This record gives sequence, structure tokens and C-alpha cells, in this order.
Amino acid sequence: MSFMTIKNIMVAAVSTSCSSFLYNNFTKTPTIRKLSVNSAKPLTVMAAANVVPAIIVGGGRVGKALESMGNGNDLLIKRGESIPLDFSGPILVCTRNDDLEAVLQSTPQSRWNADLVFFQNGVLEPWLESKGLKDADQVLAYFAVSKLGEPPIDGKTDTNPEGLTAAYGKWGTAVASRLQAGGLSCKVLEKNAFQKQMLEKLIWICSFMLVGALHPGATVGVVEKEHRNEVSKLILELADAAAAEKGLVFDDAVEERLCAYARAVSHFPTAVKEFQWRNGWFYSLSQKAISEGKPDPCPSHTAWLKELKVV
Repeated sequence: MSFMTIKNIMVAAVSTSCSSFLYNNFTKTPTIRKLSVNSAKPLTVMAAANVVPAIIVGGGRVGKALESMGNGNDLLIKRGESIPLDFSGPILVCTRNDDLEAVLQSTPQSRWNADLVFFQNGVLEPWLESKGLKDADQVLAYFAVSKLGEPPIDGKTDTNPEGLTAAYGKWGTAVASRLQAGGLSCKVLEKNAFQKQMLEKLIWICSFMLVGALHPGATVGVVEKEHRNEVSKLILELADAAAAEKGLVFDDAVEERLCAYARAVSHFPTAVKEFQWRNGWFYSLSQKAISEGKPDPCPSHTAWLKELKVV
């Protein structure tokens, strides 16, 4: 067989193969596939390009996760470093609550009300007000980062599939865009709605961490599954106390919402931490009531704190 004959056969084979490929792949109805958070990550490159560059204070799990959602133009500030005056944009504070004073002192005062965005859990109101920051930007992070460098797990639940993470303030939309670029949900709320959701998150932390501490080694998932009666009792007790103190009414089914979140981040460990900012707020309500000759609004909470020798 001549060289030209072989060449002609090869060209025909390639042509037939290409025609078959084109027909099979471009004449069929395309399959639409829902993307999970992880599989969606390659598609967030364009979104990340539009993320507002930020100063990120704290190189822990949350800080590094936020940095990974940016476009490479963020500035990561670590413990003891000062925050520059000439880097515009939001200042995302991702430190422990007890480090907030040091963060504030390392930040130019002209940027306190303008650019600080607090990601901390717990009741920040008294501290913020004492610093003249009562309207400071805040974020409720309903996502979990198990280990440094691992992708965050979104706190979407079977009761709130749209997600629970929320932002408030001047930089709320910028924060939401950053989180969405990282495959996470985030909504922007007005202050009253944000405060109500903040209290729900506080109730979740205080309830699940305390009940979990009563059962050493229990994760939040174990608490929800095996100690549901205890945690439900505490959720309703703390919700009533918070509602009375703040003069608000929680939306229906708060217990189920918070238990659903526990199922979404079931691996999370439990421990009573940062007492001043978390359980300490409810304990102060108990102390106030008792000093006024009134019944303790949080009797189980108080009893279990004493059982663990926290108070």
C-alpha cells in the first residue's frame, strides 16, 4: 500500500472521529449539574477578581479562609503588627474576642468607625459602645473551618437552605461578595434583623457548648442527636431570657433552626470558652434578677455552669 493511500485512510479516520465527536457532544441536550461548594470553586475566579481588597487581621482559620477568597491583593496583618492608614477598604477583624482591644489600639482611630468589620461571636455590644462603635460593621459567620487551610463548610441547613451567614453595615455588601466568591452564602441585613440573628447565634453557642461540656468529648452533632432534651430545654430558656432583656420576639421554630445548624456542622467540638462574651452575658442576667429578688431567668444555665465550676 502506498504512503499516500495510508495517509488518505488516516485523514478519513480522523475526520470521521471528529465528526462523530461533534455530533455526539453538540447535538445532544446538555446535562445541567448542580455544583457543590467544592466543585463550584473553579468557577469563582471571575467573582474573586471583583472582590474588594481588604486588610485581614488574624492569620487563623477564618482569616486565612477569607484571604483565599480574595484576588491576591489583600493585606494579612498578624499579631502585634500595625494597621496602615494608606491601604483603603474594609478591615476584617478575625481574632479572638480577647484580642479586640489590642487590634483597636493598632488601628488608626480615623478608621475605627469607617472600616472595621468584626467577625467575632458573642455579645460585642457593650464593648463596642464603650469604644464609640455602637454602629460598627459586623458579620455572623455561620460557617466552620475545621483546620487551617481547609475550605470552610457553609452552614446551610434543612430549615434554612439559603444559608444563615449575615453581614451588617457599610461594608456588608463587600463582605457578602467575598464570601460568595468563595462559594459561601451571605445576606446583608439591617441592624434590627441582624441583632435578632446575632442573639440566636449566641443562644446556639451557649447552649451547645454548655451541654457538650457536660458530656466530655461530645461534638455538637452528638449533643443534637443524643442530648436533644437537655439542649432544647436550654435553648428555650435562653431565648426567653434574651427576648425579655432586649424586648424582642424571635421568629417561630428557633429551637429547630438551631438544632438544624448543629446537624450541618456536626463535627464541631464543644467547650465553654470566652465566658465574658458568651455564657457570661446570660449569667449576668441571672445575677441581676437574683439581686433584685426575682427568680433566675436561666436556672438550668446557672446550675450547669456551677456543675462545671465555671462560676
